[in-house]
Amino acid sequence: MLTEKIGFIGGGQMARALAEGFVRAELIQADQLIASDPAASAREAFAAAIGGARVTADNAQVVAESQVIFLAVKPQYMDAVLDELSGHVTTDHLVVSIAAGVRLAALAAKLGENQRLIRVMPNTPALVGQGASGFALGGAATEQDAALLERLLQAVGLAFRVDEKLLDAVTGLSGSGPAFVFVMIEALSDGGVRMGLPRHVATALAAQTVRGAAEMVLSGNEHPSVLKDRVTSPGGTTIAGLQALENGRLRATLIGAVEAATKRSIELGAADAS
Repeated sequence: MLTEKIGFIGGGQMARALAEGFVRAELIQADQLIASDPAASAREAFAAAIGGARVTADNAQVVAESQVIFLAVKPQYMDAVLDELSGHVTTDHLVVSIAAGVRLAALAAKLGENQRLIRVMPNTPALVGQGASGFALGGAATEQDAALLERLLQAVGLAFRVDEKLLDAVTGLSGSGPAFVFVMIEALSDGGVRMGLPRHVATALAAQTVRGAAEMVLSGNEHPSVLKDRVTSPGGTTIAGLQALENGRLRATLIGAVEAATKRSIELGAADAS
């Protein structure tokens, strides 16, 4: 079990998901957590989700009582929060930002070049313990900081350390990817309904099929193409369906979706930096 006290500036859904994951994995106890939020409803929801955690409206209190601080505020509020924290955060703190598009350089400009900083791009399946995150270290962050954060993030899914320039690609793939998968599940369900299945049955079958296929990829060492070929019999039903997918350019469309989302992330980051 970790000894560090962990604070959240912002007590919204992602903060609650991370905090719940840390406690569920028995990395920390609930009384090692504190979260601040200006909205009473968010504070109440955080306290209800993690019984024993403390909540406050005072960001400075979170800093004073924590060694690891997660910045879990919306990007448009980050400048104001950083201005408030700059007089309180020290190099004894590890500061972790989960705000999309806010560069490490922007954080360092407000908090200091010597501040230990890590930037994380999580995704919403962290809410059910199945997140996929990428993270990048600031210049003053240590290998011990990286190991600590990776341990924390793995409590809610998978985590990969990357160069900061690749976090836009992480955003395009796993950050935006759940929405792409939801569309795929919806479309598979629509296909089932068209062929006569009740909607609730079709949706459950579609979602479970995606879950099961993903688990097969993650639990083994075989390439998805190998797993695909094992389902595909000569002249059978699957190859007929795969031909329909190729005719509809599904593969190219998904590649294009990740590319478009990545480019948009780059644009937003450049706009914030200007």
